[in-house]
Amino acid sequence: MRPTARSLPAALLVLTLAATTATGCAPQESSPPAAAPAATASCTPAALSTEAAGKLTVGTDKPAYAPWFQGDDPASGKGFESAVAYSVAKALGYRADQVVWRTVPFNNSFAPGEKNFDFDINQVSVSDERARAVDFSSGYYEVRQAVVALKKSPYAKAKSAADLQGAKLGAQVGTTSLDTINEIVEPKQRPAVFQKNDFAKSALSNGQVDAIVVDLPTAFYITSAEVPEAEVVGQFADSAGTAEQFGLVLDKGSALTPCVTRAVDGLRADGTLAALEKKWLADAVDAPVLK
Repeated sequence: MRPTARSLPAALLVLTLAATTATGCAPQESSPPAAAPAATASCTPAALSTEAAGKLTVGTDKPAYAPWFQGDDPASGKGFESAVAYSVAKALGYRADQVVWRTVPFNNSFAPGEKNFDFDINQVSVSDERARAVDFSSGYYEVRQAVVALKKSPYAKAKSAADLQGAKLGAQVGTTSLDTINEIVEPKQRPAVFQKNDFAKSALSNGQVDAIVVDLPTAFYITSAEVPEAEVVGQFADSAGTAEQFGLVLDKGSALTPCVTRAVDGLRADGTLAALEKKWLADAVDAPVLK
């Protein structure tokens, strides 16, 4: 049985009470939470448990589309998402030559199951549904969805989602672009669904669809460099006032998530993300909002 204070010898009782008093009276704010130093130390290459020791493995799809990547070469550092990936790597303490790129199909990146990358960057929008299967960093880019139609199409004059309900619309499978068609436009005919945006662009050029929905920077790139006979009809407002954000994708419960999020937050705070957006996405000028 554990002895009570009454049963202790007097000298021992004094010592015990003194120790208890000293401990209980110590100011709590003088000692930082135990996890704080460990969390900082753990966000270094020497401490991070990555896919390959001493390397940072980053996933993205192929082809890697502009303006997110230039020349279908994620390792070039050119294009908004390539530049963001290398900035995150640098913030974590990795040199450019320690970054390894791995091809990961878009829908595989956020599907349930163990991942073969440390994080994936591929215009993946953060959502509650996806977050049940994977982790996300904080958002690195706020995005809106946009409609692209051929200039000669009557739907190029659309001013609202209702104006598009009679159109044959298309989007890539598994994307928020497709969700936008189904949930906001609610078209009268089933939308065309494509495995890749390349197929959607071809369908638009060939007249197989009246319009396609993609994110706004992609829409401006398509109309300026790939399908010049098309134009950006307009963009959709944020749903319920909540901005859609792209986030870095990590394995569910990944020990890297806090460190990667801290890196993204730091790049936002110091202006790096804004500077990269201005450099690589400057052509994505404003577009009319579809009511």
